[in-house]
Amino acid sequence: MSQGGVGDGVSPGNVPVCYYGAGGRVSASMERRMRAAEVALRCAACGLAVLAAALLGADSQSRTFFSIHKVARYTDMQSLVILVVASGMVACYSLIQGARCLVSIVRGGILLSRPLAWAIFSCDQVMAYIIIGAVAVALEAALIGKYGQVEFQWMKTCHLYQRFCTQAGGGVACAIAAGASMVGISLLSAFNLFRLYGHGKGSSSSK
Repeated sequence: MSQGGVGDGVSPGNVPVCYYGAGGRVSASMERRMRAAEVALRCAACGLAVLAAALLGADSQSRTFFSIHKVARYTDMQSLVILVVASGMVACYSLIQGARCLVSIVRGGILLSRPLAWAIFSCDQVMAYIIIGAVAVALEAALIGKYGQVEFQWMKTCHLYQRFCTQAGGGVACAIAAGASMVGISLLSAFNLFRLYGHGKGSSSSK
């Protein structure tokens, strides 16, 4: 009876490093590699998001047209403003979660409780959708600025502000990489969540 109580899943408390999933037991070395991969992905997402926000936020170029001085800034495009805000949110969130992972590793690699795993999984999903959505909007605006839209008579502007567009393109590229990192983090957090339910399922089927 006591074995059945242990095999029913993970209690809200802490459990040892060796875990069970739907496919069987996860070794301690595999767990350490997964934790290291999670820390690396969260650090990459944080760094890339900070770089994207910095490139876009500092992007500006001045031109003079017929004695009219015009300065192009990221605030002139609402899509770039959204991307800067989204990148800042992802950077702050990734920094907090990366610190949590490091503390967890230092304290011995403790498996999360189900409520906390659900919270991390949900937040990772939300952040991934936010950065991907912001990148999609900014990318569409960047393509219009680069090539224009003949059907709507929207002229291309990047030939007038080449340096501005080049730096903005670098910021968007960094945001795309940060989004890819968040997708990888979401997959890891999904695995960390649903393996909490795998051992009890396997035990009940064996009975």
